[in-house]
Amino acid sequence: MPTQIITSEIFKDGNVAVITGASSGIGRAFSLMCSDRGMHVWMVDVDKEELELAVDMVKSHAKGTNQIEGAVVDVSDECGMKTFAAKVFSSFSTVHFLMNNAGIGLGGGALTTSMNEFQKVINVNVYGAIHGCVAFAPTMKEKGEHGLIVNTGSKQGITMPPGNLTYNISKAALKTYTEGLEHELMLERTNMNGKLRAALLIPGWVNTSIHLKEKRARAEEAGTEFDINQVFFHENKPAEGAWMPSQVVDFMLQELDKERFYIVCPDNDVDRHTDNLRMTWAMQDITENRSPLSRWHPDW
Repeated sequence: MPTQIITSEIFKDGNVAVITGASSGIGRAFSLMCSDRGMHVWMVDVDKEELELAVDMVKSHAKGTNQIEGAVVDVSDECGMKTFAAKVFSSFSTVHFLMNNAGIGLGGGALTTSMNEFQKVINVNVYGAIHGCVAFAPTMKEKGEHGLIVNTGSKQGITMPPGNLTYNISKAALKTYTEGLEHELMLERTNMNGKLRAALLIPGWVNTSIHLKEKRARAEEAGTEFDINQVFFHENKPAEGAWMPSQVVDFMLQELDKERFYIVCPDNDVDRHTDNLRMTWAMQDITENRSPLSRWHPDW
């Protein structure tokens, strides 16, 4: 039987967490949870100003002597991530919770997205998580303590809705990578007393700042003024149908205790049954010989 990895062995006083994309949204919410549980937390982001604010917030939740550190690191930079990992391991012997959460929502259609933008999305959303795994997982395995790696995916990487093909591709690739990673770790837990586990977090609609940051980045690129009031929703302007990031945290912990790999979050608009129907329909485009993306095809 594979070694069982339970959350009480991961999220506990004195353990170490590394969380990317931690300046806001889901990453910040997980940082708060880890801090509340007495963990040492390394918060990673490229947005220096927002990261500093987030670190201060998380520090206010610190228990006793647990350390909360911020690190401005570009996850798409493999060397930068390896240098950062070396810094973490110089302070702590291992990492118990690695969350590769950094992501961007740029992109567009198959023939309308510039190659620079396409590569940027892939570099952050796919290679960013892979760089995190490669930088941290070998030492985590070597130390032999219970550990958990969570990569943040998306339902768009499964159901592939039209609109932002670039983003869909990135999240589909990350899903494939994380599935393969967990399979390898499962074999090690089964045959070699391995103590690492991987999971794929698949949020629903969540009140995060990913769209705000996308629109801000596009305004900066175009040299136009960014108007936050034009952003439909974000953490400080929550949509009723969306979950708050803290709800994602609570749901993931529940699913991990059920030994789930695919952590498919509902939201206030879409329940799990509907998600299952949508995911099944997407796969049946192949098995039923339908047109691709038939959910949006006029014949269906």
